Amino acid sequence: MNPKENYLHEFFRIFFANKQLVKRVFLIFAVVALILPMVLKQSFDITAQVIVQSKKLSQGDATTSLTQENASFIPPSLADMETESNILRSPALIRQTISELREKGEYTPSPGAFNKLVSEPWTRYVTTPLREYVINPAKAALGMETDPVRDTTLDALTEEAIAKLKIETLPGSNVISIIYSFGDPHQGTQFVAALLQNYLVSRQQLQSIELPQSFYETKKQQYEVRLDGLEGNRLALLEAIGSSDPKEEITFRLNAINTEEQALNLYQDRRLQSQRWLEYLKTSLAAASASKLNDYTFPYTFTTTVDNVAFEDREIKQMGEALTAQVSRYMNDLAIFQPSSEPMLLTREQIARTRQQFLKVVSNRIQERTNDLAIVSSVIDQKTARIAEFKNRIHQLQETQSKLRQMDTEINALHAAFGTYAQRFAESTATSSLNNDLSNARVLSPPFEPTAPAFPKPFLIIPFGLLTGLLLAIALVYVREFFDHRFKHPAQISHELSLPVLLVINDQHLLTTNPHKSWSVPRFVHWVRN
Repeated sequence: MNPKENYLHEFFRIFFANKQLVKRVFLIFAVVALILPMVLKQSFDITAQVIVQSKKLSQGDATTSLTQENASFIPPSLADMETESNILRSPALIRQTISELREKGEYTPSPGAFNKLVSEPWTRYVTTPLREYVINPAKAALGMETDPVRDTTLDALTEEAIAKLKIETLPGSNVISIIYSFGDPHQGTQFVAALLQNYLVSRQQLQSIELPQSFYETKKQQYEVRLDGLEGNRLALLEAIGSSDPKEEITFRLNAINTEEQALNLYQDRRLQSQRWLEYLKTSLAAASASKLNDYTFPYTFTTTVDNVAFEDREIKQMGEALTAQVSRYMNDLAIFQPSSEPMLLTREQIARTRQQFLKVVSNRIQERTNDLAIVSSVIDQKTARIAEFKNRIHQLQETQSKLRQMDTEINALHAAFGTYAQRFAESTATSSLNNDLSNARVLSPPFEPTAPAFPKPFLIIPFGLLTGLLLAIALVYVREFFDHRFKHPAQISHELSLPVLLVINDQHLLTTNPHKSWSVPRFVHWVRN
């Protein structure tokens, strides 16, 4: 088997063949990993959290009419949370906080040279000494006005604080996290606490419109008088129309009109039908009155239909049947007796009397139909007048409702403005804005002074440093082996030159043992060298 195919054997061969290089590189990194935690400057993480409960927007100015929506509270959106974070990381707010703490003597860091070069442009540290020691003396010697030399310490501290301040919104929440990395935990805690306090005061000033107390009281009296006048006018309109709720009465009247119109349509159809039947009956009665003796039929049976049920007039039916029987008997007897005979004369008289009675009854029925038609016409006129009365009432109510709607709009606007001014009045009478009682943001987790540094962490640096040293040593060994083209074992000769190996002479030099005592410095030095 080719030795190069045994990768594990090849790995250990290369590793032990270059163990001295591996030991030295590993030891260098081990020493660096052990010294690095002691050399690096400690940094403490001061954490705090702010919760934004809702979004409060105060728009407009102090002299315009305000509405309640100008001081409404709604849940904050992602853009609102980003705005709150930008307020917290505002350079002006950070600069103000550092300036206040420096005036009190509670913030005295000294930016190192490296921090200065990182936090500020290098040209500032070139142009400032050049202006102070070269340009200004030259201008003074020539009698020219010298440029003032500004103190850039506050600018450097502000930019350094911005670089070390991490402000972000926790995903899916309305909580803002603040992390400040600083070398002095006490001063860093004071800085974060002062920054949060200035943030709450700043956003309180942004959201509220400060006005004198007398202004609120004057506005309050004006709106009270105006509201009383509008409410009085509204009550006068309702009393004049005689209604407590025009909208509800309009709905009631419209339903009544709908019911009356349906009934009116039925009565109009009934009147039209009655008129046509009455004309037909009168024509038929005239024809029946002028008919001959043997014309005994009448074209109308006087049947009344109520709810799809037919009611027939019995009197007319009986008289019609009797007349029909008499005429039939007369026609039958006419074939036997002479028209001038006594029986025929009696029969004709009976037929004539029956016909007159029948026609009289029919005439009475026609008169009843005429009276019923007059009643239907009067009912139609009454319903028409009632519908017109309802429509007039609805028109009056609609006019009043339009006026009330305009008045209600003004009353609602005044109510909203009055409520807004009342809320602003309560805000303006607060004893101190530092308590932030009216703010919608709260400090969820105040900053506390940490006891353990966040950087450096020896328990992370040392293990990772040792592991990095070992991996880098192995990598250097493999790079060295890659560029080393000498033969390392006999199989390479056969493989590369295609020649047989006749004899292999092993190195007879034995490795010397470490003559020094265990766990001693000389023994360790000897182990590193060999």
